[in-house]
Amino acid sequence: MKKILTGNQAIARGAYEAGVHFASAYPGTPSTEILENISQYKEMTAEWAPNEKVALEAVIGASIAGGRSLAAMKHVGVNVAADPLFTFAYTGVTGASVLITADEPGMHSSQNEQDNRNYAKFAKIPMMEPANSQEAKDMLVDAFNISKDFDSIVLFRVTTRVCHSKGTVELGERVEVPFIKYEKNFDKFVAVPSIGRKLRHKVEERLNKLKEYTETSKWNYEVTNGSKVGVIASGISYEYAWEALGETVDYLKLGFTYPLPEKLITDFCAKYDKVYIIEENDPIIEEFAKTNSKNVIGKDLFPYTGEMTPDVIKRCVLSQNVEGVESNPEMFVGRPPTFCSGCPHRGFFYELGKKRKKIVVAGDIGCYSLAVGEPYGMMDWLICMGASFSSGHGAQRIFDMNPDEDRRLVSIMGDSTFFHTGINSLLNTVYNGGNTINVILDNRITGMTGQQDNPGSGFKIQGEVTTIGNIEGVCRAIGIKHIRRVNPNDLQQTKDAINWALELEETSVIITDWPCVLKKKYNDDDYDMYKDLWQTKDIVLEDKCTGCKACLRSGCPSLIFDADKKKVTIDSNTCVGCDVCLQICPFDAIVKEEK
Repeated sequence: MKKILTGNQAIARGAYEAGVHFASAYPGTPSTEILENISQYKEMTAEWAPNEKVALEAVIGASIAGGRSLAAMKHVGVNVAADPLFTFAYTGVTGASVLITADEPGMHSSQNEQDNRNYAKFAKIPMMEPANSQEAKDMLVDAFNISKDFDSIVLFRVTTRVCHSKGTVELGERVEVPFIKYEKNFDKFVAVPSIGRKLRHKVEERLNKLKEYTETSKWNYEVTNGSKVGVIASGISYEYAWEALGETVDYLKLGFTYPLPEKLITDFCAKYDKVYIIEENDPIIEEFAKTNSKNVIGKDLFPYTGEMTPDVIKRCVLSQNVEGVESNPEMFVGRPPTFCSGCPHRGFFYELGKKRKKIVVAGDIGCYSLAVGEPYGMMDWLICMGASFSSGHGAQRIFDMNPDEDRRLVSIMGDSTFFHTGINSLLNTVYNGGNTINVILDNRITGMTGQQDNPGSGFKIQGEVTTIGNIEGVCRAIGIKHIRRVNPNDLQQTKDAINWALELEETSVIITDWPCVLKKKYNDDDYDMYKDLWQTKDIVLEDKCTGCKACLRSGCPSLIFDADKKKVTIDSNTCVGCDVCLQICPFDAIVKEEK
């Protein structure tokens, strides 16, 4: 049977067919849909983890216990998971195990463009790179076989276009892989130094065997078209190259890419007058090819950043611009990304913005990152998940030492980020006697990646009701004495909390407690609190509106200024009745509609 699947759907299908028992992940574009699709198969247990390190550690435990296991994350998530990864590379597996890294050439939704192929070399583990949805499924099945045969976790590298593009996939049946009986193995899995030194030699022996394997792997092959020009590419870059250059060149298509098939690459380069290495981000294939061949062209021609799409390849190789529809930039309306209508972050940032001259804001990764734009301008830096509390603490220390600075740090993160790595970050602040204002925007969901559940949402990935993580309780448990919970849609309550925190000389926490407007599910505890949400919309009384535009400073996209009438209207199709604009209006021109 054939189906049209995205790469992420195909990976999930591959996990099913490979007999995977357990999968864990933390959501992050472009990897999010992998676990969401795995969760649809009842034969596999799927779990959202609080962060990528925890996800991989759970997967390692599942492997040690004798099951087939899989972890999935975006490229920067592997940084978080690197600690257990490097030790697991030494110990090897019991049940076969795969780590999926979803890289982001072009940084469509990421803070950097790191090339995680380097992790395979760094950790000395095998790596595979599918080029399309069919390969994503088939190669993942083979990755589990390689993991079993070589006693190693396998790094499975995909990129945005592989994850999100669609292709026809020939489906297979699930192979029910029996659990491997657990036996205590001190000399394999207890990674104390005396054992680690022995395992280090095992890693090199495995790598030598993999070097032999990669030369004959079915995923590395040549496509000949009788040309004197060759192209070497891996993953989606091969598909791009084929679309751009077609049968005018010969190809060495690489799918098993660490260790690189060195002899295959060297022999291929020797046959051609010219060989283009087409790869996204780092020149990993190119660097090896150039050690033995003088006819190799790589990043000296192709850009070092972004995607190697067909138009880029044509421009570089053929000096050819791709024809397309001409656009007129003057016709475009500027539409900066902004909070959704009814977003609970809006009220908080509106009130915080009034203190702009007194504060410095340390930001974090989440929907609230949008507060960097107008009309808020409420973010001075953004580093990585969970860094706002700790970076804010360090900055406050310097401001306190500097007699020329009178600044207060407000550090901000969401509930999912708090559970991800924010708890440790806040613990560092209170332990070291900090005096920052730490804000946790609790909207009961992981909003940025598409409303995935987290330890504070009350649901697991497959819909079961579970314990809601108590953010306030955690804060009190680590020693925070000054905590306030506010409804961020209540501007007076929010203002009072900010002023209260600014007067304190110790670590404080403000928790904004209101759900994401897109949240679909509530458990019983939440339902009683939020059951009357958004029952009526806000409307403008035209005769009272003066056109002062004060309400527009809320940044709500449901508010529309009519330039002809010089008055504001509210789009009833998108308004959810959060009342923020109603509280801002100085002329009482915005009211609740009658039920």
